[in-house]
Amino acid sequence: MKINLNWENITISGGVATGKNTLLKNLRPYLEPLGWKFASGGIILRDYLKEYKHPLASQADEKIHRYIDKRTISLLKEGHYVIESWLAGFMARNFSNTLRVFLICSNPALKIDRVVNRDKVSIAEAKGMIKEREIDNLKTWRKIYGDYDFFDPKYYHLVIDTYSSGPLETVGKVLDRLGYKHGLKFNQ
Repeated sequence: MKINLNWENITISGGVATGKNTLLKNLRPYLEPLGWKFASGGIILRDYLKEYKHPLASQADEKIHRYIDKRTISLLKEGHYVIESWLAGFMARNFSNTLRVFLICSNPALKIDRVVNRDKVSIAEAKGMIKEREIDNLKTWRKIYGDYDFFDPKYYHLVIDTYSSGPLETVGKVLDRLGYKHGLKFNQ
């Protein structure tokens, strides 16, 4: 079945516990049957570092970051990819055929709760992990890429607050922007 869509790729970006992996997973049943493929920069980094469940950017040298960037660009050129990573949208900023989605969670307590439940850590540990990752990652990326605001809305077509937009509403917003209308059904 051929469906004409508004974009050839999607990137999903955002910080800790904003719902990037959830959105990636929720887009799969709609786009995979159309031949789309899915990739996660975070999984590549975790595989490279092996022992870290949610690594800091500084734990990998510049070479692995450049490898992830090169892979992201290569997949976007191939087309029909959904790519999830903190910087995927920033890396795709010059791709006019790519819907760049940025997820935020405006409620810090919800982000903490997501980390507590996902990683099975205490509230205090979750708070520390979130703060450490956000500070470390941005500092590392600025060293590598320059003094950018990687999450400036100007790099994105769609910014979604996952505090006020649940998982089903979020995937619906992305599919709407993508122009996907055929057989759109949400499973509870």
